[in-house]
Amino acid sequence: MDTLQDSILFRGCPHLDTDTEGKACPNQDGCTKLSVFDWLRDIPHSISEDDLVEVRFKNTRKGYFLNVNSLNIKPGEMVAVESSPGHDIGMVSLTGPLVRNQLRKYKIDPAEYEFRKVYRKAKPADIDKWKEAIALEHHTMLRARKISQSLRLDMKIGDVEYQGDKTKAIFYYIADDRVDFRELIKVMAEEFRIRIEMRQIGARQEAGRIGGIGSCGRELCCSTWLTNFVTVTTTSARNQELSFNPQKLAGQCGKLKCCLNYEVGTYLDAQKDFPSAEIILETMEGKAYHQKTDIFKRIMWYSFDSAAPTNLIPVPVDRIREIIRQNRLGVVVEKLIEGDGIKLVEEIGYMNAAGQESLTRFDQKKRPDNKMRFRPKKRNNQT
Repeated sequence: MDTLQDSILFRGCPHLDTDTEGKACPNQDGCTKLSVFDWLRDIPHSISEDDLVEVRFKNTRKGYFLNVNSLNIKPGEMVAVESSPGHDIGMVSLTGPLVRNQLRKYKIDPAEYEFRKVYRKAKPADIDKWKEAIALEHHTMLRARKISQSLRLDMKIGDVEYQGDKTKAIFYYIADDRVDFRELIKVMAEEFRIRIEMRQIGARQEAGRIGGIGSCGRELCCSTWLTNFVTVTTTSARNQELSFNPQKLAGQCGKLKCCLNYEVGTYLDAQKDFPSAEIILETMEGKAYHQKTDIFKRIMWYSFDSAAPTNLIPVPVDRIREIIRQNRLGVVVEKLIEGDGIKLVEEIGYMNAAGQESLTRFDQKKRPDNKMRFRPKKRNNQT
């Protein structure tokens, strides 16, 4: 697949190839992470609710426009919308009353927001010019990187997005500190003969644009479905009893993994009635200090040495709460565990349930056969 078609597929629906000429996507439920499932599409609604449409562009850029001409627009169709300056080409991702819900989701006030217009459905001439603009993006990005290097700017240009009419381009860049790119804009404007817009993105946005495979073996969440990046802190790892290993907690972007926030709520609900790990348990055997916790098994591990986690004893949460209650009454319990203690179930490992032989059976060398083979006896020569 060539660069042009690759860029078009990355812009929107995979069903829309270079021969669609602005036709609607056959999959009305959406195909990319920017698609929105319209669960009200079969319900009739008034025309007044159809004045706003949601249009998506390359990567994660979206916009909301007024359908002033009352066009019969469906999700998946290509439209020409108002831009500054000129016009842009995008794909309709949502229509109807759910667009109002999207505005509330992104905290956009319809009374104060200045909506631009939908001019028309994209014509074949608009699509052809849009494809020509897409074909220039890769070369423009490489050339812009060389220009920024020659100016010794501490920044990295990660992507370029041309406007549909080839009059403007958005340069997405990554930088740790503030960058003075006024000279860069002058040089690039003379080089490419277009209007330049610089837009800074973070490391997570760059990883979502580039894509890749995560440590879980699946494609990165930020490149498949995740569009809103929530702040991730080490508190999420601490609540899940994860080891603070930077190599395991960091993703390909170098930041903490977004998936650390996925199950935090479940862990917090499971340990609502857990006692504080800082409380020391008083027993006749000595003082017991907390070492680790198994949240879903509701077991906390204690040892009698605060410095070295040796000879760990698993104690149920209910038993710990009972010991704390008695300690507060001035009673020192005899043992941490009454009876024989907790019988821990061993983890299930590999089992040869199918009766197959070992995979390493050919790696072992066979022992030499020390048995003497049958040899015929030699007859004595008689003279």
